[in-house]
Amino acid sequence: MRYFKLFLLANVLLCSGVLAAQTPLGACMEQGKKEFAGQDFVRARASFTKCLQLDNKNVDALLSLGGVCLKQDDLDGAQNYFLAALKSMKRSSPYFSYTYSMLGDIALKKGKNKAALAYYNRSLSFNEAYVNSLVGKAVITQAQGDQKAAAEMYKTALAVEPLNLIARKRLIALEPVYFSDEEMLEALKQRYAVLPDKKELSDSDRELFVKMHSAEQRGGIDYLKEKYPKLPADYTAVLFKDTGFAREVLTISGYNALQKQIGQDAIGVFQKAGVRMQDVFDLRDMKGQKIFLPDSSLTDSGFFVYTEALQGRKAYLLPKEAVPPSQDFLDKVAKRVDDLYNNGYVEISRTELEVVKQQTACSEETLRKHLGLYVLPVTKKEKHYFVLARDTGSDHKNAPYYFVQRYRARRNPSLRVPENKLVERYSLWNLKLCSVDGDLLTE
Repeated sequence: MRYFKLFLLANVLLCSGVLAAQTPLGACMEQGKKEFAGQDFVRARASFTKCLQLDNKNVDALLSLGGVCLKQDDLDGAQNYFLAALKSMKRSSPYFSYTYSMLGDIALKKGKNKAALAYYNRSLSFNEAYVNSLVGKAVITQAQGDQKAAAEMYKTALAVEPLNLIARKRLIALEPVYFSDEEMLEALKQRYAVLPDKKELSDSDRELFVKMHSAEQRGGIDYLKEKYPKLPADYTAVLFKDTGFAREVLTISGYNALQKQIGQDAIGVFQKAGVRMQDVFDLRDMKGQKIFLPDSSLTDSGFFVYTEALQGRKAYLLPKEAVPPSQDFLDKVAKRVDDLYNNGYVEISRTELEVVKQQTACSEETLRKHLGLYVLPVTKKEKHYFVLARDTGSDHKNAPYYFVQRYRARRNPSLRVPENKLVERYSLWNLKLCSVDGDLLTE
C-alpha cells in the first residue's frame, strides 16, 4: 500500500548508530548501507545477513534487514527481524517508535487492521508526533468509518510534516466531511460557484460542493485537459498559488463543461456497446433510476454505469428490462427457502406443478389454500414452488408431493412414492381431488 514511508528506512540505515568502519562489523554495515542506497537490495540483504552472523543481536543489522525485506515485499521476513530488534533494544534506544510503526505497516499490508492499530498506538506512546504512525492510524480510523477523527489525525501529521503527500492527499479527499460551513462556502467562492458576498451556505450549495469536489477527486481536471488542446483559463483555479501546497481545482464553468463532456462521451460508449440511440437517454441503473439528467449530463450513478461500460461491463438496464432484485432481498429469499426446507418442504419445478394441477384438477389458488403448495415470488416473472414432503397427518396437504414423487419415479424407479389413502380412494371412483372449476371436492 502507498501509505508507508519507506524512505525513512534510508535514514535509519544511515543513522542507526555509529559503528567504527575499521571493525569487521562496521565495515560490513557500511557495505550494506551503500548497497541499500544504490537500491541493490539483493546484495544489501546478503551483506546485512553477514553482519548479523558477526553479532546475532545487533540492532542495526536487524533493523537494516527488516528494511531490506520491506523493500523486497517479504513481509514475514521483515516482521521477524523487527520483532527480533525489539528484543535486543536497550531502553534508551531511539528506534522503538520507528520499529513499532514498521510493524504496524506490515500488519496493515496483511489486512490485520486490529494488530496494525495496536502497533501504531504503541509507536505513538514513544513519540506522539511520529508521522508514519499518525498516518497509519488515520488510515485505519478512516476505514472504520470515523472520517472526522481520521481528518484530525491527518491534520496533526501535517502540522509535524507539512509536505507529507499521503496525509495531504487523504485530508483533501475528506474535505466534504470535516469542512465547516464557512470553509465550504469559501471553497465555493474560490471556485466561482457562488457570489463573493454570499454569507450563508445553503443545502444546495453544500450539495454542489460535494459534487464538484468528487469530480476533482475522480480526475476531472485531467479529463478536461485530454479533451481540450488548450484548456480554457476559466475552467480551473489554483489555490495556495506560489506556495508549496499549490492545488488546481475546477471552477463552476469547468465543472459544467466536464459534466457535459462526460455525458457526450457516455452516449458514444453506450452506442458502441450496442444500445440504440433512441434508447440511450432512457437507460437506467440497476435500481431503476435514469442515468441521464434532462441536460444530457450523467447522474452520480450514471457516472458509475459509464465507467463500468468503459471496462466492458454492463451495469445499466434497457427501457424494457426489469429491475433485478437487490442483494438484501435475495438474502431474505434464501433465508425463506432455508426455513421452508427446515419445515419439511421441498422445491418442485414449474413442470411438476403442472403435473400436480393435471392430476388433481385443482387451481393454483386451491393448491395453496388446501393442499400445502407454497409459492415464493422472486421477481414479477420468477417464482419458486414448494410442496410438503413430510407426513403432516393430512392426506390433502400431502397429495401434491405424492403426485410429484410418482412423476419423478418414472425416470428413477428407485424413488419411494409415499402412500396417500385419499388419492387412492378417489382413484377407485375415477375422481380427482377438485371439480372442473378447480375447487376442492367435498367427500
